[in-house]
Amino acid sequence: MKILIGVDGSPASLDAVRFASRLVDPTNDAVAIYFSPLELERKLLGRSQRIVDGAAAALFEEACSLLPAGFARRPEMIASSKTAAVGLLESADGWRADMLVVGARGHGVIDGFLLGSVSRAVLHGANLPVLVVRSPLPADRGPRVLACHHPNSAAAIAGVLGGLHWSKDTAGTIIGVAESLLAGPLPSWLERRVRDPDTQAIAQAWKDEHDESVAALERSLVAFQASLPEAFRRRAPVVVQGNPGDKIVAQTKLDGTDLVVLGRTPSDSFTRWLLGSTSEAVLGQAAASALIVPVEKKA
Repeated sequence: MKILIGVDGSPASLDAVRFASRLVDPTNDAVAIYFSPLELERKLLGRSQRIVDGAAAALFEEACSLLPAGFARRPEMIASSKTAAVGLLESADGWRADMLVVGARGHGVIDGFLLGSVSRAVLHGANLPVLVVRSPLPADRGPRVLACHHPNSAAAIAGVLGGLHWSKDTAGTIIGVAESLLAGPLPSWLERRVRDPDTQAIAQAWKDEHDESVAALERSLVAFQASLPEAFRRRAPVVVQGNPGDKIVAQTKLDGTDLVVLGRTPSDSFTRWLLGSTSEAVLGQAAASALIVPVEKKA
């Protein structure tokens, strides 16, 4: 796997390097560190080019020091004269990266990402997986990862997770949310009227739809789990009912999740810039880092 990590010298961007370092296999993976000279020059306004170049070299060496040793190919430094977001996206395309990594701070969806709108633009404009890191992984245990199932993104997520390195102490969990219109227990207003024959038929149809929705989800989760690395096959899948965004965020809090993995399916050039309510809820409300996996619309 080829992983491009964007840095700007801030603690949050270096946390992104630390996080990515736990997911790479130095013997097989390639890593590149990207920075924008324009951003660096703004921070060192009025300084000589020699100082700017020295700062760039020092930043690259600092980022490399946070990566594991033993890379078959020394990590590369990539810079672009373009603005940060455009440069990151174009560099990822030119270098043929498999994943982009950026840092984030806080929990705000709109203005909480590192570099203001830059990381958000990268997240929305990328056609490859983007890892948004909120904090480094704890050093005293393996990562706690929550992989979110959806029929449209299951294969893409399995492919990305299969390409990353997971330590033996990784605690992987998968979650599926039953979001059928009729999913959930029989509502009280209908339950109180089940003695009426017509209403009883409606109630039975409601129950049948609910039961089939949950059963179908459970079957899908079994297949999804089997397609994932061994770290995600140790725990029984979590099946919940309700709003996907709310339920996923609640599960991250319950598990103390470090990383949540979910997909998005752009439908055209415009809606590709809209993450969708589930991704927005996770990015805006969960304390965990997030790996967003795009799924191109099928023809």
